[in-house]
Amino acid sequence: MAHQPTDSNPTHPAVKLLFENGFEGLADALTILMNEAMSIERDCYLQAAPHQRTSSRRGYANGFKPKTVATRSGSLSLRVPQVRDLDEGVESFYPQSLERGIRSERALKLAVAEMYVQGVSTRKVQAITEKLCGHQVSSMQVSRAAKLLDEELEAWRTRALEECPYLVLDARYEKVRHGGAVRDCAVLIALGVRKDGKRSILGVSVSLSEAEVHWREFLKSLQDRGLHGVKLITSDNHAGLKKAVQARFGGTLWHRCQFHLQQNSMAYVPKRSMQAQVSSDIRQIFRANSRADADEMLRRAVSSYAQKAPKLAAWMEENIPEGLSVLEIPPSHRTRMRTTNGLERLNKEIKRRTRVATLFPNEESLLRLVSAILVETSDEWETGKTYLLMEGI
Repeated sequence: MAHQPTDSNPTHPAVKLLFENGFEGLADALTILMNEAMSIERDCYLQAAPHQRTSSRRGYANGFKPKTVATRSGSLSLRVPQVRDLDEGVESFYPQSLERGIRSERALKLAVAEMYVQGVSTRKVQAITEKLCGHQVSSMQVSRAAKLLDEELEAWRTRALEECPYLVLDARYEKVRHGGAVRDCAVLIALGVRKDGKRSILGVSVSLSEAEVHWREFLKSLQDRGLHGVKLITSDNHAGLKKAVQARFGGTLWHRCQFHLQQNSMAYVPKRSMQAQVSSDIRQIFRANSRADADEMLRRAVSSYAQKAPKLAAWMEENIPEGLSVLEIPPSHRTRMRTTNGLERLNKEIKRRTRVATLFPNEESLLRLVSAILVETSDEWETGKTYLLMEGI
C-alpha cells in the first residue's frame, strides 16, 4: 500500500523545495539544511535546548548573524547561530558544519590558484579539478576561473580604506625567476586596527624594486585608497622602511618591534653569562609605566654597561628608544601593539603555502597566491572578535 502523506508527517521544507523546483531549488534547500544543522550544533554546544533549564548549560543562545557563502551550488544566505558564553575566557562558538563547508570551497579555489601559480599546464589543471569537482572541466573554464580569481583579488587589493589608528608593517621574501636568474622578491604587508577595534589586512605589494622605493610606493597606495588617522606604526627595522614612513607619514609615531629589538641586542653582549641580565634589563625598560620612566631606566642601564660592555651600551642608547613609542598610546593597547608578532604568525601561514611552489615564475604569480591567503585571513578578522577596545582614542 502506497504511503500517503498526512499532517502528522509533514514534508521537510528542504525536501519540498526539491519536489517543487528540482535542481533549481538546490541552493535554497541547502540553505535550510545548513541553518538547521548549525542550530542543532549550537544546542549541543550549549548542552541545552532552547528555553531548557539545566545545570550543565555552557551559555545562552544569542541570536543569529547573517552570512553569505558562495558554493558550487550557488550563494547561500545563512543564519549563523551566535552564543553568549558563561565563561568569558573560553573560545567562542563557531559551527563546525559551516567551517567544513567553507574549507572545502577554499580548498578548491586555492588548489586552482596554486596550480595556476606553479605554471601547471591547463590540461593537468583540468584533470585535477575534474577530480575535485566531480565533473569534467574545460580548458576555457579553467582559464575563466583564473581570470575571475585575479579580478576578485585585484578588487580586494584596491578597495577603499578607512581610518585606522594603528598600522603594523612587515616584509618577507620569496624566490622569483626574473631575467633568467633567481632573485629575492619582497612581499610587503600592512595590517591595520580600525576605529571599531577590528583587525584588517589593508594591502599587500610584491616587487623586486629597491627597498625604500618599494615601501614608499606601498605606503602611498594605502593613503591614496583612503587610509587616514594613523597614530602609531609598528614594524621591524626593515631596510628603507623608516625613511619611507617619514616621507609618507611625517609626524606619526613609529615604533620598532620590541621582540626583534630584544633579539638584536644579543649580538652586542660580550659574554654568554651576561645575556640573561641584559634581557631582563631590556624587558624592564619596555614594561615601564611611562616614557619618562623608561628613559630613566635606559639611562641607568647604559651607564651600568658603559665599562664592561661599551658596544652594548652604545647600541642600547641608539636603538632602544625606537622601541618606546608604544608608551605614548593607552596602556590597554600596548601589549598588542608593542610587537609585530601577529603579522609574523600570518607570515608563517603564507610560508606554509608558498614553500609548495618553491620558485615563482614571476611577481604576478607570487602576488596572486599571497593575496588569496590574505583575503581569507582578513575576512575572518573583520567578522570575528574585536581585537582592541578603542574608546577614547
